[in-house]
Amino acid sequence: MPSDVSFYRGSAIPAALRDLTPGVFKRDFEGQQVHLLVGVDDQGTYIVVDRASEYKRIEHTMYAMIVAGFFGFVTLSLLLGRFIAHGFVEPIRRLAAAVMDKGARLELPLLSSEDELGVLARAFAAHTAELERFLARERFFTGDVSHELRTPLTIITGAAELLVDQTADQPELHAPAVRILRAAKEATECVGMLLLLARAPDRINRPQTFIDHVIREEIARCALLVAGKPVELRYEPDNDFAVAARKELLTAAIGNLIRNACQYTERGSVTVSVRGRAVIVEDTGPGLPDAVRTRLQRPPSGEPLVGSAGSGLGLALVVRICEYLGASLTVENNRKKGSNFRIDFLSTLT
Repeated sequence: MPSDVSFYRGSAIPAALRDLTPGVFKRDFEGQQVHLLVGVDDQGTYIVVDRASEYKRIEHTMYAMIVAGFFGFVTLSLLLGRFIAHGFVEPIRRLAAAVMDKGARLELPLLSSEDELGVLARAFAAHTAELERFLARERFFTGDVSHELRTPLTIITGAAELLVDQTADQPELHAPAVRILRAAKEATECVGMLLLLARAPDRINRPQTFIDHVIREEIARCALLVAGKPVELRYEPDNDFAVAARKELLTAAIGNLIRNACQYTERGSVTVSVRGRAVIVEDTGPGLPDAVRTRLQRPPSGEPLVGSAGSGLGLALVVRICEYLGASLTVENNRKKGSNFRIDFLSTLT
């Protein structure tokens, strides 16, 4: 008989089980619950005791081991999968972090790796080095050309100032001399802007400059351009705000817009207003040609602006300064058949 099954007959039947009639029973016996089969044959009464609780304990133990093994296998699979995925994803994450870090010099990891990620990292590094060399050449060229132009412009300015003084009593010569002097000074300012823009934005100081003061100075300078014309030059300040930028850059950007509006507007008005963190110059002039406006309003992913794009060096310089400062320039024709120029300065500049 199996160890958990007992057979009793006659006088060997335990006293606690002798009162049972033939049949199948479930009772407590010897401190545990058992199954009993009571029968009668030609040799008398017999009892078979099946200690089924032993099987149940073994069964429960097996079930517990199966469940524990299942969860252990799942946990081990998750840990192993995470370890393997980390080995694949971590190099990609490091490469992406190095590419996205705009504040630091690009130093890519995995450059010595022989797998596909190493090939990708080396391609990124080569492309970045090429772009850096191109930007360096552009800055050096712009700086060199601007520096070379300063000397002849200084001579022209000095000669023009001398002519203005000497022709004060000769109106027919004095007016051309004044125009020459003004053009020489504007060219000198433009060269100064080019020299400044040739430097990286993070290598120049960016003091807090208030917009209201810049606008009032430029309006005073451009008042002579509308003198004698039926044009009203007015300023409508809604508020004042500061921009973290050199005053020369703000003066060049805003001054070029006001100067262009005053030069090309023959009648009506030129209005300069401040709304929020935006400077708006509105005029009643002829407006910009569609082709020029389209080029100035190109999307960030569109064709780069080549030269002045037919808009004149002044507007090209405004576009360059806005890009340099992280500001946005919006150009559109208004209902007065003139132009609206809007420069939005981001709040992160303050």
